[in-house]
Amino acid sequence: MRVVVFLPFVVSGLLAVSAPWAGRRLPPRTASWLLTAASTVAAGGWAAALSMLAFTLVGQVPAVAEEGRWSPGALAASTPVNRTVAAAAALLLAGCAGALAVAAWRRARSLVAARRESRLHPGRGDVVFLDDPVPTAFALPGSPGRVVVSSGMLRALSADERRALMAHERAHLRHRHHLFLLVLQLSAALNPLLRPVADAGGFALERWADEHAGTVVADRPLVARAVARAALATKRGARPALAATGGPVPQRVHALLSPLLPFRRRWVAPLAFLMIVCCVSVLISAQDMDQLFDAASYAHVASRR
Repeated sequence: MRVVVFLPFVVSGLLAVSAPWAGRRLPPRTASWLLTAASTVAAGGWAAALSMLAFTLVGQVPAVAEEGRWSPGALAASTPVNRTVAAAAALLLAGCAGALAVAAWRRARSLVAARRESRLHPGRGDVVFLDDPVPTAFALPGSPGRVVVSSGMLRALSADERRALMAHERAHLRHRHHLFLLVLQLSAALNPLLRPVADAGGFALERWADEHAGTVVADRPLVARAVARAALATKRGARPALAATGGPVPQRVHALLSPLLPFRRRWVAPLAFLMIVCCVSVLISAQDMDQLFDAASYAHVASRR
């Protein structure tokens, strides 16, 4: 195995550094797609690299070697991976897998609880109204998806601002932003280096919904006012994942009051290059692993003759 097996770790670190920068300089729709794809690739490469490193040690266990029909002694003699490194990779992989399972369980449980709560309240069309003085508004995905808004939030906004707020929340449902957010969060659970990427992706999703709302109401400054007033109204309460008050609100307001960001290919290319490097490194490492275990298999066959 060559040193390229460690490239997914390097790629994850570079993404963690570059994601916040890219998320604020690319159009939000582009940034959302690009960061979600990069997060998926980096998490997959991270897990694959850890698995390959760990299996050079696991493969030396006699029971595993017997099942796989290779020689554990030949594998131990020919593997270029230090036993300490392989053991650390195995422990880290187990910990990351556990974190992924916990994150998936919590995400599913919160979604089920939110949907159960929404069924207890009356609604009109795709909107659920909560008789609650605490200002809140968020998108609740499902079939169909619904927008949940409290009476406190409705009182905090003007009629035009309510229209902008509803357009923002409906944008989350229309573009299935909960799926983007799920991928980003699970990738960050599996690969802790990707947490800045998940944060940047979440900000890009809120910006995407902001710009969609600006198109619907044909007034981006109005959306900026709605976002700011909603955030002020909810500053003391919890903020749901896909809500108009999510993300760094001052930066979102500033973006809405500034000209639209143009698409610049030169800012997409570096992230695309990192994804390609990650995929190629995993493929090369997989070939090296195949050759390593083929040699151990030949030694096993020779010892039986």
